[in-house]
Amino acid sequence: ELPPADSDHAGPSLGRMLSDRRSRRSYSAGDLSIGELSFLLWAAQGLLKPLANQAGFRTSPSGGARHPLDTYVVVSRISGIEPGLYVYLPNGHSLWLKAAHPGKEKLLEACNGQAFAASAPVLVIWAAVPARCSWRYGPAAPKLVLLDAGHACENLYLACEHLGLGTCAIGAYLQDESDRMLGLDGRDETTVYMAPVGRRRG
Repeated sequence: ELPPADSDHAGPSLGRMLSDRRSRRSYSAGDLSIGELSFLLWAAQGLLKPLANQAGFRTSPSGGARHPLDTYVVVSRISGIEPGLYVYLPNGHSLWLKAAHPGKEKLLEACNGQAFAASAPVLVIWAAVPARCSWRYGPAAPKLVLLDAGHACENLYLACEHLGLGTCAIGAYLQDESDRMLGLDGRDETTVYMAPVGRRRG
């Protein structure tokens, strides 16, 4: 279980966060706290209201509240959490340990050699499960899946600005290597987006 997300945490105004938002690729060697991770994951995909037979309303919008994304978390340096590959469970606000930490070499490979992402304290990865919305939206489903990924990642950006952390969205990952690292088949579920988070250098 993660500690409750502090949604009342004092921070800069929305206007300041929007004007200061940057893609930040340089992080210090410091760890992140479990409280910071809790807020980041809640901001990106946290549950606001459960709904019967649906994924519920979350902090990021989704067409028809289908929420076709799973959020994977590669924890490298989070105080209070063992390194590993986790899945974020919005219903219950918790992490499920799926596998051991993939290691720096596999991270570098999946991130297409982008060292700042592979060495960050945490790497958030979104994977799509198209069937969650394709049965309802048919040919429009792929577009909706990618829109959902954009919503979630922008929420992560703003949460990082709120906490004084840095992130950088990554689309130039290697598809097969990323899916393999997460244990996905690349068909029923596949990687669509990722973003490392760390403390801003300096």
